[in-house]
Amino acid sequence: MGYRVWYSTESFADYVIDNTVLKQKPLVKRKIYESDANNPVKFHTLPDHIKRILYLDAPDIIVEYDMEPIFSIEVSTEAGTGHNVFQRFARLAASVENNVPAFYIYPEAIIVSRKDSGAKWDSINPLIFKSLDDIMNIYKIPALLYYFPTDYHSCSTVPSESTHLRNKGIRYEQNLKYAGCPDTKATEMQNLFAAINRVIYTVEQHGIISGREKLLSDSCIMERRRFMNAEYNAKAGNSEMSPLSATRIIPTACLLNYLSRYETKDYRVGELLRSREQTLVYQVDAAFRGDPYAGALAAIDYLKCRTGKTFEERRYNLVLCWGKLQVDEEQGICTVVSKKCSVNDFMHTVQASESKNLLSKGYGELSSEQIPRYYMQVRYGSTYSKVKHIRVYSYFADAILFADGALWRDA
Repeated sequence: MGYRVWYSTESFADYVIDNTVLKQKPLVKRKIYESDANNPVKFHTLPDHIKRILYLDAPDIIVEYDMEPIFSIEVSTEAGTGHNVFQRFARLAASVENNVPAFYIYPEAIIVSRKDSGAKWDSINPLIFKSLDDIMNIYKIPALLYYFPTDYHSCSTVPSESTHLRNKGIRYEQNLKYAGCPDTKATEMQNLFAAINRVIYTVEQHGIISGREKLLSDSCIMERRRFMNAEYNAKAGNSEMSPLSATRIIPTACLLNYLSRYETKDYRVGELLRSREQTLVYQVDAAFRGDPYAGALAAIDYLKCRTGKTFEERRYNLVLCWGKLQVDEEQGICTVVSKKCSVNDFMHTVQASESKNLLSKGYGELSSEQIPRYYMQVRYGSTYSKVKHIRVYSYFADAILFADGALWRDA
């Protein structure tokens, strides 16, 4: 079958192909359709092994060999401070959780201009390196970050001297065929291309299953992992940084007390939440939305909670709280205070997504092109029909708390 390169932007697909051994391989390019919610006409036509990687969000590129995905790539040019660098983390997690190596291209810093302080470099949050290392420890699959080229090291103290100031210090490829892609000549990109080549070589030599198992011990991959750990330490990474600074650990008894208002003589909150003595709460005091909170929630799971490959294997319950959590541990009670969002915001978003659902229709109501999409929904339900942040929140959070309601899972 050879290679297939699935892409969201064709110029970036060409960039990766032309700078790696893929240019020597028989391959075809195919467009990625992000979700049934995003593209109901085409999404169901994607192969099942590609859909599985898209259950949370879609990366920029997926490369497959003989009908098996062998790596994915996500690229961004955003400022990486605070929560922002984690915005795409769920995409990386979805890839690695399916045993597919993930590469993340992100600037070490970009120039931002503010009225009060002028031009300055906004640097990457080093917690991203620890979150990627933690997910590698669990799945034994590479999840590596490479810096999108910038002028950061040549003018770190005087950003206004950057030769690419109008591009926020970012160095793009000059060849117009690869518009918007990273500068090919940069060492970081050469290192990325070398790692991609190692993945391709390894799966061709040892097969996809055995090859995956060998990747973390490959010298090229090991060297990058050491680099990432060194960057975490050099940039003073620590557990007080965002988004961990927005979390707190409480006795699970307080959470169960909060949820007890929903219990009746016929219903009691299930055993999953009760099985862990402590609960980690991620507090978001903002209007209900996705970015960057969905990706940050996924990263928090691996940074603080996850001990194994499933959500059942956690040291703490992972709870998303939309508002400010007030806890009285002596009384064993907690409350949520917020004027910015409601449980109905969640419900309305889900309901809007359900307009994409065909399952309530009769057979005679379906057009011919809707029948295979209907059949996909029979198998997967509305998984791919919901917007991505609803998918991410419901996948990672053991419970979601609002000032006026709550959602939780029993098992």
